[in-house]
Amino acid sequence: MWVLLRGGYPLRTLLPLRGEWMGRRGGPRSLAPGPPRRRYRKEALPAVEVPVLPVTATEIRQYLRTRGIPFQDGHSCLRAPSPFSGPSQHKDQASITTSFSLFIDKTTGRFLCMTSLAEGSWEDFQACMEGRGDTTREGILLSEAPEAADLEEVRRIWDRAVPLWELPDPEEAQLARVMFGLTKVTDDTLKRFSVRYLRPAHSLVFPWFSPGSLGLRGLKLVAAEGQGDGVRYVETTIPRPGAYHNLFGLPLISRRDVEVVLTGRELDSLALNQAMGLPTLALPRGTACLPPALLPYLEQFRRVVLWLGDDLRSWEAAKLFARKLNPKRCSLVRPGDQQPRPLEALNRGLNLSRILRTALPAWHKSIVSFRQLREEVLGELSNVEQVAGVRWSRFPDLTRLLKGHRKGELTVFTGPTGSGKTTFISEYALDLCTQGVNTLWGSFEISNVRLARVMLTQFAVGRLEEQLDKYDEWADRFEDLPLYFMTFHGQQSIRTVIETMQHAVYVYDICHVVIDNLQFMMGHEQLSTDRIATQDYIVGTFRKFATDNSCHVTLVIHPRKEDDDKELQTASIFGSAKASQEADNVLILQDRKLVTGPGKRYLQVSKNRFDGDVGVFPLEFNKSSLTFSIPPKSKARLKKIKDDNGLVTKKPSSGKKGTAPQKSELSLDEAPKL
Repeated sequence: MWVLLRGGYPLRTLLPLRGEWMGRRGGPRSLAPGPPRRRYRKEALPAVEVPVLPVTATEIRQYLRTRGIPFQDGHSCLRAPSPFSGPSQHKDQASITTSFSLFIDKTTGRFLCMTSLAEGSWEDFQACMEGRGDTTREGILLSEAPEAADLEEVRRIWDRAVPLWELPDPEEAQLARVMFGLTKVTDDTLKRFSVRYLRPAHSLVFPWFSPGSLGLRGLKLVAAEGQGDGVRYVETTIPRPGAYHNLFGLPLISRRDVEVVLTGRELDSLALNQAMGLPTLALPRGTACLPPALLPYLEQFRRVVLWLGDDLRSWEAAKLFARKLNPKRCSLVRPGDQQPRPLEALNRGLNLSRILRTALPAWHKSIVSFRQLREEVLGELSNVEQVAGVRWSRFPDLTRLLKGHRKGELTVFTGPTGSGKTTFISEYALDLCTQGVNTLWGSFEISNVRLARVMLTQFAVGRLEEQLDKYDEWADRFEDLPLYFMTFHGQQSIRTVIETMQHAVYVYDICHVVIDNLQFMMGHEQLSTDRIATQDYIVGTFRKFATDNSCHVTLVIHPRKEDDDKELQTASIFGSAKASQEADNVLILQDRKLVTGPGKRYLQVSKNRFDGDVGVFPLEFNKSSLTFSIPPKSKARLKKIKDDNGLVTKKPSSGKKGTAPQKSELSLDEAPKL
């Protein structure tokens, strides 16, 4: 979809997320104004040739004490006097608390100076304090001025947007209010939050102002589109989502405020602030991610209430974000029919104060009773489809079997050498990533450049070698995906990999980690000379990580050496039975070699802990697009699996459409004879 602004650049909207709220990811690079933030110039530091070890909060405190730097222990950050702000910047600050303007993240060590807007890594801070960098005297703190064209475009959009109550046509203003659900939101509320309306794009415009000033740093445009009986909202951010860190409503927050309500949409913040008069902030990327760069702005609050939405996905995101914010100060509003999102609650005339009073504390003891769990159980029973997880759009047969991709699970994937395991699992992960599942790839077997090339080809559904003129267009869209890669290649220690995964979950809110493959971590472990015991330890470590971090881990494991004429089974996975026992799902890529020509490939689901359905369906490899997804016109059906030993019971198809598959009896007409 393209929205053309008169006299300006087109705003490209991409990648709809699941759910009623369809978030779109950013505009072209030429539209990204980029805030005038002062960054620590890393080029001034010596190059680091070895991987940097993660820092702990204890190490940060010890370092500050050693350097004689006073600090205050906060919820998620440490506060200290900033060495990056000059004396003139402290003259107007009356209190000592205000002078503690440097925030250091307890988990990553990354710092942000509220006074000078300088930021950098923990290594940058150490280099500055130890004399390897000399702050502003040597120009290490640089002001990154955005391009004039970018600022002009942002300003042009903002100047052309007008307040809703100033629209010349009353019918147009009323239609806009109805489309965005603002019939009960007053003009005073819209004016207080500086919300405008862009007529050519039929979009609301939410501004991003610099902290402590009224300088415009960016915009978010939200358009409403009719979709059946409902409305679909489309977001476009300037700059792109990765650089858009706008806590909408922050200029209205007072230093005296000690409680705040976080919402997933700007519209919900408007409704909540109007109805309750409470400080409210809208997260820039909704339930997709809570960037750690925003944590310093939330340090002043003693209590944080997360009211992110009305579905199970928003509930899971709220629990994940509470971990970053310190769960001891967080409360969560549970989604429900009588507890919808704030804007809907206002329109339905519900008591928002009562809903906030029912918010549950995120922190609880290790042992709970059913009384504390009964509402969560009811929520899962009431939202069966949402509990099943994110559905695959490219692999509908996989969705019929596994029902969806769920957080906190471990999937073991295996297949013969050369059968296309990496190619399939890249499309499998790409399918989820395009639906908003934040993904981290750990490819130890092939380089990231080659992997990215394969995934870009699958994303474009065609080879770009023959159409290089379209490369930038597809590359821009691919870059907007919430996709990240580990830089490891070859043998790695499991400890290093797990630390990297934990960092990614904290910083990027990763929901899916792909490890290809387990064998590359076994050479570094000196726990035992027994390779089986080593593998069991590694599998158990990934299992614990998935559970503790509510993150799905897909683990590729090579099979044992089998005869070419035999189908792989669950017992064919290399190592002991621990891998299949710990896994929630076991996927096997079957490859039948034919002497007369190319073989046939099938994907077998041999374990499904969620509801027990197992089965097998064919995969058709398309060499031009490097995809395995079945063409839409394919009439392939699922084949019934009798048991985990691979025995198949043939059953003639009834030919009736819409017949629901029986539990643990899904099948395919063209499946191999096992």
